[in-house]
Amino acid sequence: MDDPKRAVRYRVLRVAAELLEERGSEAVSTRAVATAAGITAPALYRMFGDKDGLLDELAAHGFEMYLTEKHEVLGGSEDPVADLYRGWDLHVDFGLRHPAFYLLMYGTARPGRRPPAADEAHALLVSRLDRAAADGRLRVPVEEATHVVHAATTGAALALIGEDPARRNLSASTRLRDIVIGSITTDAPVAAGADLATRALALDAALAGEDGAATALRATEKALLRDWLHRLAE
Repeated sequence: MDDPKRAVRYRVLRVAAELLEERGSEAVSTRAVATAAGITAPALYRMFGDKDGLLDELAAHGFEMYLTEKHEVLGGSEDPVADLYRGWDLHVDFGLRHPAFYLLMYGTARPGRRPPAADEAHALLVSRLDRAAADGRLRVPVEEATHVVHAATTGAALALIGEDPARRNLSASTRLRDIVIGSITTDAPVAAGADLATRALALDAALAGEDGAATALRATEKALLRDWLHRLAE
């Protein structure tokens, strides 16, 4: 895409984002966006197809905003579990500061239509849980922990967004955070006295990270061993 077209597309998205933040997704009509951006409706249709296409682009833009903030604030510490707590708070805070974007990103999710930035946000959570598992800090497999944390954080954010800001009780998110993360993690890194499930998950995480000859296992043997470790962790 040449620079003039890129500039116009950026202007349209900026205008649409402003309408979304100020008045919600119902205000983001193709006519309103085209008028505010100074282009014709047919030109907007050529860029995005229809209103759904425009909203998909806005959702992708929202995930990019979210990731930028996450990377700037949450660089990664020596304690992967502490990062999970901080990541939860940042996620909910983003939703409360950008409710219309958040509802578009997480409240209208459709299977198979996630933008690349959404996959990157998901991968960021998985990487933090992988680190926790490798340190012997997870009580459940990474895949299960990912589903639990994702469901709980989005649920907390959506619930708070739906409340009257004057009566919003942020301690509800904090309590849920402590219960959820506390239920899937341990207090200290794996040690000789760690329980069997924790040690099994730590070994599973190590195997997951050893993709080459370091494991000295064929793919089928490795898959069987990881399945057995997951059973031990149940």
